[in-house]
Amino acid sequence: MSQNTPADASKPRTTSHNIFAALYERHSRGGSERNFMEPLRKEIIGQAHGLVLEVGAGTGLNFAFYDPEQVERVEATEPDTAMLRYARERSKTARVPITLTLAPVEALPFADETFDCVVATLVFCSVTDPQRGFNEIQRVLKPGGTLLLIEHVRAQGAIARRIQDIITPATKLLAGNCHWNRDTERTVVNAGFQIQDRRELSGVLQPMIVLRARRG
Repeated sequence: MSQNTPADASKPRTTSHNIFAALYERHSRGGSERNFMEPLRKEIIGQAHGLVLEVGAGTGLNFAFYDPEQVERVEATEPDTAMLRYARERSKTARVPITLTLAPVEALPFADETFDCVVATLVFCSVTDPQRGFNEIQRVLKPGGTLLLIEHVRAQGAIARRIQDIITPATKLLAGNCHWNRDTERTVVNAGFQIQDRRELSGVLQPMIVLRARRG
């Protein structure tokens, strides 16, 4: 591998979903985030270590949970300028140094084998090219580096999958390109990661996985 960013990386695709970002921020202050997602964020971020890359940092809801005894600093990327504005405010109160960069996961502006750990929470449902995104994460992770992931994924039952397929065009349009029907775990494996730990959370139409994987 070269020690530069990939030569075939296209110009980063940035967006600005102002209304969705405002709604997401409002939702994040409610009970669903506090009672369901916040414990999951604490769990996954509690495993982060060394030099960390957080892709698709969104409004910065993970920033408060990075432990300065485990994490040297965090490079956080986000392709949506509206989300980034909220994230910048949250980065000011984080307990570890956080640098924010406007960039999509498909074209990470970092050299090969830079990071000890990569974090992605509720990101790959909306990524334009998930396979390319995970390939990029492979590239910037050090050998043996850790991927920490929380994502809602493809349902198991045939009826639920069909409903996801029907709903997805609407969620893409109204919820920042969110796909309800992606088999993200398979994409992780296809990118060459070795899954070390996996937990599935119940949900008929929006099952979720909490996953730790290792770069091979």
